[in-house]
Amino acid sequence: MKNIKKYLLVFTSLWLFVSCQEDKATFGDLNAPTNLTITAELVGKTAELPNGDGSGFVNFTAKAANAISYKIIFGDGETKNAPSGEYLKRYTKTGTHIYTVTVLASGKGGVTTTANIDIEVFSDFNDDEAVTFLTGGASKKWYWSASEPGHLGVGKNINPLDPNSPNHIPSYYEAAAWEKASSGDSSCLYENELTFSLDNGTLKYTLNNNGSTFFNTAFQSVAGGSAGFDFCYSYDTSGTKTVNLSPSESVVAANGVPGQTRGTMMNFSDGGFMGYYIGQSSYEILSITANRLYVRAVMGGNPALAWYHVFTTTKPTQTPDVDFTNLVWSDEFNTDGAPDSTKWGYDLGAGGWGNGEAQTYTNASANVSVSGGNLKITAIKSGSTYTSTRLKSENKYEFTYGKVEVRAKLPFGGGTWPAIWMLGQNYATNIWPACGEIDIMEHKGNDVNKIYGTLHYPGNFGGNANGNSTTITGATTEFHIYKTIWTATSIKIYVDDLLYHSVANNNSLPFNSDFFLILNVAMGGTFGGAIDPTFTQSSMEIDYVRVYQ
Repeated sequence: MKNIKKYLLVFTSLWLFVSCQEDKATFGDLNAPTNLTITAELVGKTAELPNGDGSGFVNFTAKAANAISYKIIFGDGETKNAPSGEYLKRYTKTGTHIYTVTVLASGKGGVTTTANIDIEVFSDFNDDEAVTFLTGGASKKWYWSASEPGHLGVGKNINPLDPNSPNHIPSYYEAAAWEKASSGDSSCLYENELTFSLDNGTLKYTLNNNGSTFFNTAFQSVAGGSAGFDFCYSYDTSGTKTVNLSPSESVVAANGVPGQTRGTMMNFSDGGFMGYYIGQSSYEILSITANRLYVRAVMGGNPALAWYHVFTTTKPTQTPDVDFTNLVWSDEFNTDGAPDSTKWGYDLGAGGWGNGEAQTYTNASANVSVSGGNLKITAIKSGSTYTSTRLKSENKYEFTYGKVEVRAKLPFGGGTWPAIWMLGQNYATNIWPACGEIDIMEHKGNDVNKIYGTLHYPGNFGGNANGNSTTITGATTEFHIYKTIWTATSIKIYVDDLLYHSVANNNSLPFNSDFFLILNVAMGGTFGGAIDPTFTQSSMEIDYVRVYQ
């Protein structure tokens, strides 16, 4: 037995030796690069400017025998692969600074050789006008421009060097005016007071967050939080930060399109940030005036995203909603039978209704009735077709401005498309979307519990409409209150008193004349989507419809 073990040991050793020899043969000779040299040419260097001309540009060249690629670690936190060994680097930290640069030369099989050099670089980037705008020459306070749509937004951060690529706009999301004020989870954002000041020529910054900071959920652990969504946490932002300006090297700056960016970066010391915590301390100034500041910052830990902030020097005040308390029209649905003909009429027929819908609208009692204190609009499958009802208050009750409340439970089933909405009464002569449309509630049976609020008008209609959505629980099993508050200055859409969409109204929009109410359940179509083949019937039940002025 001992001899067997001995022979096995010899065989294993021989196999390992042959295996290693074969691996080496695969790569060839594993020789580390030799004679590695690094040269650094400071752009604009002269006898009078030994550390460069202030642009911060340095041309690096690395050479070594047997090297097939190079990696350069620049000493300022940036590392780049340089297959040819050549790279033009721009150092942006203002002043004269010494950087230790490390080059890794890689040979066959990944064997590396390393060398270092120290370089002293001068960068004198400045933006005196931006500093004057930020500080007013001494000290100036800035606030979130909460009344401005898009004061907080997010878009993609890509690098195609394509001027037509939307990497300079918040293409994914833009906050509505005062959106974060609707909940205590987020309202602390608008309590921020940002102060920029000059101290012996040095730009300084303080953030007064009044004790709470609005955190992106990716960084909730920084505040010891666990909400699982963006949330206001207690957080100490005391202390004065230094702000260094540097030239922007973002993808927006690389595009080189005039007007997309100012090209100036603000770099805050000691983890400073501009009110919304996204794990970033460097912000690119896209535009700035004496009273408006628009910045962009790549999200910390996720370079695919860029956040956008808008600030103003006059603290916005939220005008209280007009308190519509006078009930001027309602239907409580307390009388069993057909809907009240003094309040409701019908749209009848098929034809897709402009959206490829599958149902035929009828006034049959099977599709619409009042019983037990509720209106029921029922979509029914009949063979290979569907029937339903569309009620409207056209020519019976039309109004301008007010508060509309509808308490409803929605139908279930893939393909159902219930809607509570309003249409401009002049639609026959002012063809949609010029007449305007206000969708107080839409729901897809294929995406249960996601509620949509949308406005359609010229320039924003169909797939490009001005809308938002929110998610609730029990949309098809419980009653919820769907509401809009419509004034001459805004249209706000709620579910259960949660504001989730707001649009500023003005005289250029078609929302300043009479509208009428519509209640319907559609099937399929461009919004409802595929209809579940097992669907038979389902109802939208409405407890009441109330209009206040």
